[in-house]
Amino acid sequence: MATPAFALPTLMALAGGPHEVVAVYSQPDRPAGRGRRLTESPVKRRAVELGIEARTPRNLKDSETVAALTALRPDAAVVAAYGKFLPNAVLDSFPKGALNMHPSLLPRWRGASPIPAAIVAGDVETGVTVMLVDEGMDSGPVLAQEREPIRTDDTGETLSERLAVRGASLTAATLQRWLDGEIDATPQDESAATFTKRLTREDGRIDWQDDAERIARHVRAYRPWPGSFTFWRGSRVEVLEAVPVAGAGGPPGAVRSTDEHSIVIETGDGALAVTALKPEGKRAMTAEGFAAGRLDFAGSELPS
Repeated sequence: MATPAFALPTLMALAGGPHEVVAVYSQPDRPAGRGRRLTESPVKRRAVELGIEARTPRNLKDSETVAALTALRPDAAVVAAYGKFLPNAVLDSFPKGALNMHPSLLPRWRGASPIPAAIVAGDVETGVTVMLVDEGMDSGPVLAQEREPIRTDDTGETLSERLAVRGASLTAATLQRWLDGEIDATPQDESAATFTKRLTREDGRIDWQDDAERIARHVRAYRPWPGSFTFWRGSRVEVLEAVPVAGAGGPPGAVRSTDEHSIVIETGDGALAVTALKPEGKRAMTAEGFAAGRLDFAGSELPS
């Protein structure tokens, strides 16, 4: 039960393993691209290529959907970024339960966006957790965990790629051990739980009142989506690469200087040296290329 490309390594690990994957459940096809054509999820597309039955129910509470799932007589389910809560009637279809692969060290960062949350918070490590799904949000007992360091240059994309691969191997190994009765499920420490929310495009807006370190992490965490952006003369400008530097005490959002290497912008504490940007409707460019066509950018003030 999975939807995005993040879950593809897990699907491949299970499809190539000793167990029969009787079906894949994924989110329904959705409009995408300029033409807004209905598009299959990456997991559904791969399942079809592998010859595995792919199902995309809109409602898991529907009695016919539950009956069709039960008719498969599955021993267990594996869940990886499916995007839907599993009601009790669905969970009851699995004698051995539903194993969820979550990209954080639960109970830290439950919810929809644990990878960018860990980067923004400045965590030095994260990891993957395989847990049993219960009625709560990522609150079920833990079967296995593995840790993964967060590199100083990690983006949401690079960290996601590593966790997807690590999570796939851990899930496949844990499934086998769980079915063999070799693992005891360990309840999570509720007092240590932290939570994330589903990101929206607006979450990418940079608040120049924040300190430079946090904004730099924001830029890395939200790449490629929703991106980190600000506005200049009413147009959106996406910040692609940036590092914190010493500030000069100017107001937050003040563009202090532009040169061939970076554009320096004051923040609430320190400054940010921006080295790559993407103006609205244009390609990505270096700080030098951006500043060359916008000579009055230096000295302006960006909104928080």
